[in-house]
Amino acid sequence: MMIRRLCLALLAVVAVTARAEPPFSGTVFVDPDIVTSADRSTYLKVKYTGREKRSMFDRRKDAFISLKPHLFRATFKDSRPIEVQVNPEFGNERQARKVAIKYAREIGRLPRSLRTDVKTVWIHKGTQLFGGGNNNILIHTGQSAAYERDGFLEEVLVHEACHTSLDARHAASEGWLAAQQSDPEFISPYARDNPTREDIAESFLLWMAVRYRSERITPEVANTIETTIPARISYFDAQGFSIGAVN
Repeated sequence: MMIRRLCLALLAVVAVTARAEPPFSGTVFVDPDIVTSADRSTYLKVKYTGREKRSMFDRRKDAFISLKPHLFRATFKDSRPIEVQVNPEFGNERQARKVAIKYAREIGRLPRSLRTDVKTVWIHKGTQLFGGGNNNILIHTGQSAAYERDGFLEEVLVHEACHTSLDARHAASEGWLAAQQSDPEFISPYARDNPTREDIAESFLLWMAVRYRSERITPEVANTIETTIPARISYFDAQGFSIGAVN
């Protein structure tokens, strides 16, 4: 009888401490209105600087390629310039300029803290996924069209810019790791399965939604975020991030 009671007690402890499943399949698709094309952009202008050899990652080849893209110096009101590298497959300077302006304006809608380490943007055709890191944001315009159709382009750019400007400083920090351990669950399976690579990017967007776009999400979504990752929210709160354009 004593053994049976002990086993039942242990099972009860396991039941209490076991984590639930993450609430969102992927956070960039929770709500298309967290950041929108109607939001203010700090983008100012692009200046054509010619064509020079650059190394650019292209997911169609799953490799870095060397070519001479059209180069544009994009400037912003609140952050340093970014070199936008447009694959020559888009055509002449005029056609490439339209592409550069479009995405520089979208990047200007991102929180300023997410542009801190963005030095370059690679733009190719194709329906491959976007990417972040390497002081860069990678864009494939065929995939962008799908994101735009569903209203999630800006949310995806937030996610990728987190990789570029936040991961190196925060993903392995003591405070972030403690928040991961403290919270009831990861916000998505993608974050759970890639805790050092995707958790920051998956969590930041929804922190931003709760803190700066609460009127754009439902109370149910806000409650789910706040009860799933309260320690992560507190961690982000304490960092003094400059949200800039989305204030």
